[in-house]
Amino acid sequence: MTNEELQQLVTRISNTIFNKPFMHEAYFNSRLKTTGGRYMLQTHHIQINPKSLELYGIEELEGIIRHELCHYHLHIEGRGYKHRDKDFKDLLKMTKSPRFCANLGSAKRRTKVAQHVYGCVLCGLLYRRKIRLNTLKYRCGKCSGQLKKVQ
Repeated sequence: MTNEELQQLVTRISNTIFNKPFMHEAYFNSRLKTTGGRYMLQTHHIQINPKSLELYGIEELEGIIRHELCHYHLHIEGRGYKHRDKDFKDLLKMTKSPRFCANLGSAKRRTKVAQHVYGCVLCGLLYRRKIRLNTLKYRCGKCSGQLKKVQ
């Protein structure tokens, strides 16, 4: 699907479901990683993650468009357009729009593994640290024993 086809789809959904025109731009943004779409407050444009169409098909895409159009129309009218607002929740129910999009799976959170492991000489308690520790300066918090680098 091209940006022009997406623009036509958004315009059609806005006219049929909301009975209001969509007067701004809608386009794909491949830099979106964790969200299916985004409504821009300053420009009133709607950006859609193309991965949602690839992974889940046209039904999911239409749901994302309806969700973003809820933000759009409420913001244009000066009503509550945020996720926590009652106007927004009511319009979602009226238009049968999803509150959240399906998991896109590209949000890889890197958890840094502890690189340094220190052990107490007396009690054997292990300390896992991301940053190197001065074993001459610090002692065991449990028994005040000397620390020694294990890994």
